[in-house]
Amino acid sequence: MTAKVPSTTALQTDTLRVEDLRVYYHTPRGAVRAVDGVSFDLKPHERIGFVGESGSGKTTIAMALIRLIKPPGKIESGRVLLGETDILALSEEQMRQLRLADIALVAQGAMNSLNPVRRVREQIVDALADHGARIPRQELDARIGELLRRVGLNPEVARMYPHELSGGMKQRVVIAIAISLRPRVIIADEPTSALDVVVQRQIMETLREVQDDLGASVILIGHDMGLMAQFVTQLGVMYAGKLVELCSVNDMFDEPLHPYAQLLIGSLPSLERKGDLEGIPGVPPSLLDRPSGCPFRTRCPHAFDQCATEEPAFREVRPDHWVACHLY
Repeated sequence: MTAKVPSTTALQTDTLRVEDLRVYYHTPRGAVRAVDGVSFDLKPHERIGFVGESGSGKTTIAMALIRLIKPPGKIESGRVLLGETDILALSEEQMRQLRLADIALVAQGAMNSLNPVRRVREQIVDALADHGARIPRQELDARIGELLRRVGLNPEVARMYPHELSGGMKQRVVIAIAISLRPRVIIADEPTSALDVVVQRQIMETLREVQDDLGASVILIGHDMGLMAQFVTQLGVMYAGKLVELCSVNDMFDEPLHPYAQLLIGSLPSLERKGDLEGIPGVPPSLLDRPSGCPFRTRCPHAFDQCATEEPAFREVRPDHWVACHLY
């Protein structure tokens, strides 16, 4: 995959710039290339989403951006520029200070993100104290109350334990912790998983409101195309560790270019189109022993000879519309 070449102007205006990111998981049988040459830009106030089948590399990208890849995983190469700071070049202590303060994660599964034996207030205080915040108690209580109000919770929630909260309330607490130091980038990894549809919408509205309040940019990881359509401005499609298409969310739904994106959009239920829903035939290739050429070719209805021998480059085929396919 050909990385996007940065310009001087882009470096000054992008909040986050990812260049040729590669994350491999090393096993006795070889390296599993979970993320293999992904590049994209995140502009100020932008909301970008990543979708794809399980195992396509979406969550691995999120974990790499915040430097939480654990062995046997390893960030092999690439650059992640937050402003002018290369996140991948920071020491562990520098990265620890950067997390939450400049780039924060709203993790999948709020119950796993919260300590079950500590009150909500204590967990917010821990986040602030870990980054050197020294705030008088009265002022601290006011700040925690304001944080909880900002995500639609009563300040009384601060005195409660996680098990006393509903799933939606727990997710709002996680968002409150994530925005406690006003980060520039918020990464939300499937923030509405295991929540009912009504609560999902409420959580996404909360995330939109806090983003607007902070002036932050958001990266949303997920598989719910309906949720993506309502929330993000840019949408990227992942397949077998690679970014195969990236464009505005309107272009993606109106005219997807990559055959995988076309099949993905085509498999969605529609009020205008009647008939049986059709899935995508076949299964994704092994990331341990990926076949030559295009990783989607064995499932692609448009594959031809070049697809079997040459991997397509990720290139801009229309203004702000990137795709990795030999058809273009």
